[in-house]
Amino acid sequence: MTTPLGCIVVTYNSAAYILDCLQSLSQAKAVDLRIVLVDNASRDATVQVVRNWAAQTKFEISVIQASKNLGFAGGVNLGLSCLLDDPQLDRFWILNPDCTVPSHTPAALALTPLPFALLGHRIAYQGQPPQIQIDGGRINRWTGATQNINIGKDAVTTPHPDQSDLDFISGASMVASRSFIEQAGLMPEQYFLYYEEVDWAQRRGALPLVICKDAVVYHSAGASIGSPTLSRGPSPISAYFKHRGRLMFMARHHPLRVPIAYLFGWGKIMQHALRRQFTPIPAIVRALHGRPAGRKIRSVLDP
Repeated sequence: MTTPLGCIVVTYNSAAYILDCLQSLSQAKAVDLRIVLVDNASRDATVQVVRNWAAQTKFEISVIQASKNLGFAGGVNLGLSCLLDDPQLDRFWILNPDCTVPSHTPAALALTPLPFALLGHRIAYQGQPPQIQIDGGRINRWTGATQNINIGKDAVTTPHPDQSDLDFISGASMVASRSFIEQAGLMPEQYFLYYEEVDWAQRRGALPLVICKDAVVYHSAGASIGSPTLSRGPSPISAYFKHRGRLMFMARHHPLRVPIAYLFGWGKIMQHALRRQFTPIPAIVRALHGRPAGRKIRSVLDP
């Protein structure tokens, strides 16, 4: 009997790449994957593409269509609420739709011993040679800035970090245990994008953050919202929600240090200007001053 593993994939205008993700999941070995795909009111053909593919391949997948764009955590929580009703599941894998998964990775995640709060693994950028995007993350508790451990290093030869160095697990691909969710509650939804997983990890109590060294996932980072990569700066959407989330996180966990976090934001604006990356600057200014997202951002997302 194979080990069951709940899996949640949240999509938004993901028609161009979701099938690569699902095709890779369909090749999983030695695991009983129970997949819920939550679509955040996509304006493209994501849902129809998924349903057509599932019908043709006979691959079992549940699809939930949200009535509006709930943000990343809102979509995740819809999926969790569905899968938590299955008493056979003791862990829940949250996976971005722009990821592809080697066939051995799901079983490695399903078989990692409990207890843990959140389980992570190496996430590498798509491409050759593979470079690490993140091996787990750290937080600067003065500025709220996050650091991707081992970013840009060789994904084949670089040693994994010590688990005691981790402050959070990347939301692009992470596994939450049932015991953690029962203790911490569902993923915080007020961030909309970014910092949900950072905040969630701070609620783990005595449960550890763990790295599965036998698992890897390949990520086409920023396919949906234009997150920065090693070769490009952030889109306005990415920049706005990153700095908005950073200040929200600091206000919740380190309120006396918010002025330092605010000044750090202006430092990033200067850095973008020096690099002639002018596009994200207005969005960062709005985020730093608690202003709503600009019209262009709202036109891409849900008003």
